[in-house]
Amino acid sequence: MATLQAIPGMNDLLSADARTGEVSIERWRTLEDRFRHACERYGFREVRTPVCEYTELFHRGVGDTTDIVEKEMYTFEDRGGRQLSLRPEGTASAVRAALEHGVLDRSPVVRWYYAGAMFRAERPAKGRYRQFHQLGAEVYGDASPAADAEVIDLAASFVRSLGIGPFEVRLNSLGARDSRQRYRDALVAYFEPVKDQLSPDSQSRLGRNPLRILDSKDPRDAGFKSAAPTILDYLSDDDRAHFEKVRSFLDALGVAYVVDPRLVRGLDYYTQTVFELVDTSQRLGAQDTLGAGGRYNNLFRELGSSKDVPAVGFALGIERLMLAAPEPAEKKPFRVAVVAATKDELHVQGAALALARTLRESGFEAHVDTRFGSMKSQMNRADAIAATVVLVLGGNEVANGTVTLRDMALPKDSPDKQRDVARDAVVAELTRLRDAAETAR
Repeated sequence: MATLQAIPGMNDLLSADARTGEVSIERWRTLEDRFRHACERYGFREVRTPVCEYTELFHRGVGDTTDIVEKEMYTFEDRGGRQLSLRPEGTASAVRAALEHGVLDRSPVVRWYYAGAMFRAERPAKGRYRQFHQLGAEVYGDASPAADAEVIDLAASFVRSLGIGPFEVRLNSLGARDSRQRYRDALVAYFEPVKDQLSPDSQSRLGRNPLRILDSKDPRDAGFKSAAPTILDYLSDDDRAHFEKVRSFLDALGVAYVVDPRLVRGLDYYTQTVFELVDTSQRLGAQDTLGAGGRYNNLFRELGSSKDVPAVGFALGIERLMLAAPEPAEKKPFRVAVVAATKDELHVQGAALALARTLRESGFEAHVDTRFGSMKSQMNRADAIAATVVLVLGGNEVANGTVTLRDMALPKDSPDKQRDVARDAVVAELTRLRDAAETAR
């Protein structure tokens, strides 16, 4: 029988002890925790939404003409005949949750962040997966350009805190409905005479969503894209004023950026500000966008709100952040192995289990080889897990209320390598050793 394997583009995450070259789950968890702390310093609170939603949510929210909806969603019919999809991005689900639970009825401004798995049926490549993970942040109810700038500042400062560099913040405005309609008409007038020379995808998009042509990666479209009109020439006075204020606030925050008038996003809900964070080191090849976002003032109404709700947010790809960030120096964990020095005496084995539980309750990582083999086999297991300290219990130690402590960090000939410690002093001694190890790093 063939060995079962994970679906291509959907990857396992293993601990550092078990991994074979992939990112460890410890590093992954550290990155998520750092993002949570960063968001909470900006006043955001966490939201978690289901990985599966009604397909209609993404048709209405993301857009029928996007590659995501047309080509990439995992969509299926459940036993009740309902069309469901695995979420391809996080914003539509978060807005649905805000509407469903009436959060804006209780607070005029809501700041949410999330971390979770997304799914797109793409061809797997470096930095591009079928199950991938995003960190995101959303602000609802705040139309101020300062909110745009602060969201961009959060994304850029977090990426910078990971040691990623060089990277670039690219900025543009897509305008509101009137500006976009004028720009749409200008693009149709520009591309229509050369329609037959465009890629098949761009020919299809010309009549439905010509802005998407500017996002094409097909080399047949490159020359036409470079000479196309830019949105900045078609912004209304209000849209232009909003964009200039965003830039002014970014300057005040010290956030470096590049205005890219050809920047569009692959999702239909964006209005006014759009931005990308792009790794410029060339480590990621074609998948060099670390994250992106912008303002989406029409999405709440598209999903059923009786009124427009201003909103702005971003998402960062965890896998791409991991690829772009330098590998952190390995931090050796402080691990304690508790060894029962007798093979068959249940009271000694029970004492080993109880000691390990006491250590865990005191905040230590404690291991017991519950197979309770020979002393040699238990010590081999302690070596295998790279235990910092081994505590040995035998019949005499249990009777005397002591523990034999072996400090595995010391040389074999050190006089302090092994010593007896009173049972009720073990936690204090381990605390001293752990603090000394932390200081020595």
